[in-house]
Amino acid sequence: MEESLKKILLVEDDPNFGTVLKEYLTLNGYEVVHAKNGMEGFEKFKKTDYHLCILDVMMPYKDGFTLAKEIREKNTEIPIIFLTAKALKEDVLKGYKVGADDYLNKPFDSEVLLMKIKAIIQRKTVDTLADSKQFEFTIGEFSLNSKLRFLSHKGEKPAKLSPKENELLRLLILHEDDLMPREIALTKIWRDDNYFTSRSMDVYIAKLRKYLKLDPKVEILNIHGEGFRLVVNK
Repeated sequence: MEESLKKILLVEDDPNFGTVLKEYLTLNGYEVVHAKNGMEGFEKFKKTDYHLCILDVMMPYKDGFTLAKEIREKNTEIPIIFLTAKALKEDVLKGYKVGADDYLNKPFDSEVLLMKIKAIIQRKTVDTLADSKQFEFTIGEFSLNSKLRFLSHKGEKPAKLSPKENELLRLLILHEDDLMPREIALTKIWRDDNYFTSRSMDVYIAKLRKYLKLDPKVEILNIHGEGFRLVVNK
């Protein structure tokens, strides 16, 4: 899937609410496929890949819990958020037992839903990158061995990176030509996302830029308020 386009499956039987929610998520940068019941939802799920599913619990033909079980049989990793008009403890527990990542009671604040979606997708991205076994990379005239923490440039003695320099550069390379959100680096490397760790990361970005200046084509761009982007200019 294209990394910059996050695709959501929305299964909601209320046509008015479903349409409004789809339009709201679309306006906020997501591609949304809307199914009007559980059966239709599962058929749409089987036809393409998604980054996240939002499932209403009470639906005709097939309820959200049954649909979630079927989705989990096909994909154990995809995040699932349940929407429900019932706030019963039993239903909440049942939702988590079938693999829910989060639960929202109707009516809910749409901005809260947006924050939950963003946080869940970022957490899954961090987990995926952490599981990556690749440790040898080429970026412009540089080569990085992230296992040994050596950054090499042609004709120069390899530089030994600190653990944080190494992890940060590896994340940037894995996001090459794409945005690396600040939150992902802070969560994975610093295990925290606050003002002080954010300032610490800026210091490490400056250190990496000093290493990389040996190749003027390689740049770490600052995407204001969002994160960084590693590019190799042609």
